[in-house]
Amino acid sequence: MSLDFNRIVEKAEAYRPQISAFLRDMIAIPSESCEEEKVILRIRQEMEKVGFDRIEIDPMGNILGYIGNGRHLIAMDAHIDTVGIGNRDNWTHDPYTGYEDDEIIYGRGGSDQEGGMASMVYAARIIKDLDLEGDYTLLVTGTVQEEDCDGLCWQYIIEENGIKPEFVVSTEPTSLGIYRGQRGRMEIRVEVDGVSAHGSAPERGDNAIFKMAPILEELQGLHLRLKDDPFLGKGSLTVSEIFSTSPSRCAVADGCAISIDRRLTYGETWEGALEEIRQLPAVKKAGAKVSMYNYDRPSYTGLSYPTECYFPCWVLDEDHAACRALVASYQGLFNADPVVDKWTFSTNGVSIMGRYNIPCIGFGPGHEDQAHAPNEVTWKDELVKAAAMYAAIPQVYVENFCQ
Repeated sequence: MSLDFNRIVEKAEAYRPQISAFLRDMIAIPSESCEEEKVILRIRQEMEKVGFDRIEIDPMGNILGYIGNGRHLIAMDAHIDTVGIGNRDNWTHDPYTGYEDDEIIYGRGGSDQEGGMASMVYAARIIKDLDLEGDYTLLVTGTVQEEDCDGLCWQYIIEENGIKPEFVVSTEPTSLGIYRGQRGRMEIRVEVDGVSAHGSAPERGDNAIFKMAPILEELQGLHLRLKDDPFLGKGSLTVSEIFSTSPSRCAVADGCAISIDRRLTYGETWEGALEEIRQLPAVKKAGAKVSMYNYDRPSYTGLSYPTECYFPCWVLDEDHAACRALVASYQGLFNADPVVDKWTFSTNGVSIMGRYNIPCIGFGPGHEDQAHAPNEVTWKDELVKAAAMYAAIPQVYVENFCQ
């Protein structure tokens, strides 16, 4: 390969202070799903500073920055929304002001996953500095609403913006491993009806909560029987919410509903997942309604882009050119073999590859166990190494692995 990997690593290290400062600025801006406007504007400012060739903010509010104008379109993606902070008492330090030392940066979004954005932006600077532009166009996306509805942003980018890269690197946290798949997921609702009556004479009514009880027990059993896959692991389900309706606290419940978080392994379908629940004896006996949730919450721009809450699993073959390009980049930069693995959680890959079969591969700074947890941290060394990887990947791919 013609790339000087040592120069890329050295240049990435030189940008350590700027990468860290940019990430801390993003962390300091609360940016939960549908409230990302201010952090998007901060990202645009940094993209302008480092010299992106073109910057757009689409009608949904995603930011798209371009480097180069070659034939091969390669995208790198970071969702820049975060979850909330939960119970503030569980945080040792302010989750937005945070702190940094020589090794870590503390605060909500550092690992999940504004760190990926910081590294990508400075990878673009490295490409410019070292004249690494080739026969490719690099698209860097900062996407919205992932925590609310993973993949919705890429449904919009692909369907409405008409953008279809040759492959996409997801910069979700991988501890600098190369991740080539994930289980899918879906959000399911089960509802049962009852008949209210005065609480002093419950036999006059039909208690919907009691009717739900055996369904809950059978769902536990179904979880144990779900399909297993040697790479992605086992399908799973858990009841995440329960709701009930009643005329008063002195009355029999006339309605009960539950939400189910269903994780889909390779070979499982949304139709099959719904049917498995519909065939449970307790569901049949109760005449329960089983359905999939829909999502239609407007983005911060006011745009609503409704979708069903189904997020397909995906696996990229280890021999695929995108995977091989990342492995070769890692080996060239760090003189070591990377860990090639999978995510436990879900990513925008559910749309990129799960819905649209655009190859997706993961490499990111930060650790999965920091996602959604109090006292979230990320590691400066990983941010720097990720920036080096993102700078190297496009040229390694174009020179050695693309058709």
